Amino acid sequence: MGRSPGALYVPAARSGSDRGQASVELVAAIPALLLTALLALQLLATGYALTLADGAAEAGALALASGRPAIEAAREALPGWAAEGAEVSVEGGRVTVHVAPPSPLPALAGRLTVSSSAAARPK
Repeated sequence: MGRSPGALYVPAARSGSDRGQASVELVAAIPALLLTALLALQLLATGYALTLADGAAEAGALALASGRPAIEAAREALPGWAAEGAEVSVEGGRVTVHVAPPSPLPALAGRLTVSSSAAARPK
């Protein structure tokens, strides 16, 4: 039995069990949304730490090339929070900088440590 082309469609009455379904789904989705936001922020912080390590390694290599202390120059190129935990090493004409990104989970920050190197010919 089909509908005639001009007939109005009236949906069946909803049962009481569907009330609040959207609210329940929203509450269930909040932890997933928060975790996704936390991961996105952590990736941004890691990328920023890599950019800082690149700049510090280059500053150290430029200082080394001009006869100044490379480790001091590399640390001065980093902001305070990154300079405190950064590891800077110089081997020959290569300056390497390791920086741990900020993280709400300290164990995670240690595993996401980034490094960058730059080379220069000493004077």
